[in-house]
Amino acid sequence: MANRSVNKVILIGHLGRDAETRFTPSGVPVTRFTLATNRRVKDASTGEWKDETDWHNITVWRQENLAQYLTKGKQVYVEGRLQTRSYDDRESGQKRYITEVVAEEVFLLGSRGDAGGESFEGGSRASGVPKPRPEPAAEEPGLSGTVTDDDVPF
Repeated sequence: MANRSVNKVILIGHLGRDAETRFTPSGVPVTRFTLATNRRVKDASTGEWKDETDWHNITVWRQENLAQYLTKGKQVYVEGRLQTRSYDDRESGQKRYITEVVAEEVFLLGSRGDAGGESFEGGSRASGVPKPRPEPAAEEPGLSGTVTDDDVPF
């Protein structure tokens, strides 16, 4: 057991913007989107509860028709693994690192009347996660570039 390790991520949150699907030069589809997760914390000085939002970069490989269902504000369940990659910043020339979730399963959540309930890789689920705050306007430089065959994780 000493040589075993685990890299497993499970997130439930809301999409910060519509998902985008691009293709590698060899035609492999890669879909990317951001996911917001919220938690409530008590301010130590005032004693008031407030929401904090974390943003996660999600990448899904080989799911060509997924982006049409993943639109801003939809609640989703994501299961996958963490992966850190590097890229060279075009402006400064410095090497930058980004950690993202490489998703293996994605489920749309919500009730049928909530425009949710669609599923990928299984059935629908529901959860009472609060809506996230608006996503920061600045986009990660390493996410908008061209996808190459070297980006395929297998």
